[in-house]
Amino acid sequence: MIQFLEYAQQVLEHSAEPLTFQEIWKKGVEMGINKNLATSGKTPWATLGARLFVEVRDNPDSLFTKIGKRPAKFFLKSKLNLLTPELIENIDKEESQPSAKKTKTSYSERELHPLLTYFAYSNTQFNNGKAILTKTIFHEQSKKSGLNEWVHPDIVGVYIPIEDWSSEIIELNRISNANAIELLSFEMKKEINRANYREYFFQAVSNSSWANEGYLVAADISEDDELMNELERLSTSFGIGVIQLDLDDIDASSILFHASKKKELDWETMNKLCEINSNFKKFIQDVKIDFDSKRIHKSEYDEILKEPESYIKKIKREN
Repeated sequence: MIQFLEYAQQVLEHSAEPLTFQEIWKKGVEMGINKNLATSGKTPWATLGARLFVEVRDNPDSLFTKIGKRPAKFFLKSKLNLLTPELIENIDKEESQPSAKKTKTSYSERELHPLLTYFAYSNTQFNNGKAILTKTIFHEQSKKSGLNEWVHPDIVGVYIPIEDWSSEIIELNRISNANAIELLSFEMKKEINRANYREYFFQAVSNSSWANEGYLVAADISEDDELMNELERLSTSFGIGVIQLDLDDIDASSILFHASKKKELDWETMNKLCEINSNFKKFIQDVKIDFDSKRIHKSEYDEILKEPESYIKKIKREN
């Protein structure tokens, strides 16, 4: 078995140019090196990135060197002589003009909701095998008030252990006032970058205060090591997780940072949400009905895509 730095070394030995940690991970998977990696973590690519950043920063005798910042790329010191002036110039151009390679996306944030629903239900690294169902909350149906800004989540999620627990345990849980149901809150954005990350992150903090877990979700998160470090710091400080949806390979979507799970729900905020938004109130009613009846009515929640790849092609083509 090999460690993360050995993984990176083996990949870069076969690369003629510097790579981001995401590219190192992807190429290693293509080469089958990941099968020999000693890890049980849920997001090994994130661990790989963290190990490389720390190694280059703290070890003057490291085999690796970091080139650029936005995004940071890694290379072997022993192969620096292979970097031509033209290649270095191209890396510099990529960093100074990060938007030059981007294509403008015309799909809406709400059109990403079905992809998050699919992710929450099917991605076992996120749900640990639990059937998490989601429901879109339509802000425009809320009662208007200046005090309601940054209160509504974009999507709410629920895990009800009906299919995993025996009926006797569910009944015992109900009469014991224990909290078997897990509620989640998601703030959806198309893109997270240096210009908007603080506003979006604290919007997620505010909109997720009531839930057991809160997440900030985006399809496009800039490959910027300083941005990632800041998102990690904020996630650690405030307990909000960060999810990136991969529209090239939806099943490769990942949890960049896990949310901190809260044992207690914020009932006052939930009550306020019920008062101002009929979608949220209906969601709470459906959860209660399902738990009491010991039967999950999936038709009351957002539909789970059967062919997410076709859906992605559709929203990209139609917009």
